[in-house]
Amino acid sequence: MKDLEVEELEKEERQPGLEHLDRLLNSSARSVGGPSNLGNQPIKVDFDALKEFTTLFFEKLGWSRPEASGAAEILVTSDVRNIESHGVPRLEMYLNMARSGTARPNAPFSIERETLSTALVDAGGGLGMVVGRRAMEMAIQKANLAGIGMVTVKNSSHFGIAGYYAEMALKHDMIGMAMTQSNPVGVPTNGRVPMLGSNPLALAAPTNEEYPFLLDMATTSVALGKVEIAARMELPVPEGWGLDKNGQPTTDPLTILQERTLTPLGSTSILSSHKGYGLQVMVDILCGVLSGMGHSFKVGPLQAGHFFCAMQVEAFRPIAEFRAEMDEMIRDLRATPPVSGAARVYVAGEKEYMAEKENLVKGVPLHPKVLFQLKQLSQELDIPFPFNA
Repeated sequence: MKDLEVEELEKEERQPGLEHLDRLLNSSARSVGGPSNLGNQPIKVDFDALKEFTTLFFEKLGWSRPEASGAAEILVTSDVRNIESHGVPRLEMYLNMARSGTARPNAPFSIERETLSTALVDAGGGLGMVVGRRAMEMAIQKANLAGIGMVTVKNSSHFGIAGYYAEMALKHDMIGMAMTQSNPVGVPTNGRVPMLGSNPLALAAPTNEEYPFLLDMATTSVALGKVEIAARMELPVPEGWGLDKNGQPTTDPLTILQERTLTPLGSTSILSSHKGYGLQVMVDILCGVLSGMGHSFKVGPLQAGHFFCAMQVEAFRPIAEFRAEMDEMIRDLRATPPVSGAARVYVAGEKEYMAEKENLVKGVPLHPKVLFQLKQLSQELDIPFPFNA
């Protein structure tokens, strides 16, 4: 399988109204590229060095040190948890967003409507990872006052992993939720044209001795970044992830990237893809329609609306009792007899927390092509490159 080249992508016929999106998504396409002789063996890098490199990247683009560090933490947290679809491979995308004005430093953050427990925020075209942290902090503050806080955001941009924001509520003894819409990359059930984003949702709940419960999922069968990983590794994807331009299943990741035709969660109507399709629409309602941003097909390239919620556990029951029962539930689930060939049953977030614990000691695994791209960015932006690659 050949690497995906920008020139090849530009030659493809696109859906009407997506021409500007192509230019920004070229960076996403290039993230699967790089010399073909680099192999697929991950290279381990130091977490702190990777975070500092990413911080300097955002500083170079105009964000303040605290904002740049916060954005870097979200991206590198993704990588250290082995969620490579949303980590530093996205840096070139953010570079193009900054250059195009899709995400701007010093963007105004204004509250358009507000009650004790709710707010509508206009992010003014800010960077999603800066906006998201601030909006979730607002939801947590409101939950401290009212028991629950909900903030919907318009005029923001790609904000990384949704789970990071949901997780912010945990240290406040709260349940956290976060959602975001995205540009069309998913087809509705029985459709063949992308109309909805991957529209991820996340929920985090505190525990006592066990890892926190942290669900972070796309409402398409898979996030588009997972398709990029397969293309980078020159591997086919499982049947059911995406469709070709005729609406037929394909295992070619390059075709799915070019057409942006992921299936809803469930893959096919016979496997209940209408449920994933419904979840996509639900996220779009809370993030796009409720905020006034508009649904996925109406937003600009890599722009987005978000929704954040924090719920104070003590408003419902004593936190100690809640944490203890969460531990019990997780242990009971893990004790489920596994099917043949499976080691055991896992709970949402467990594998990611385990990966983080290991990778903080042994190093963050990055694909050689990703390190190649980071080196190119370091040269382009005159940022010190601290890795051997």
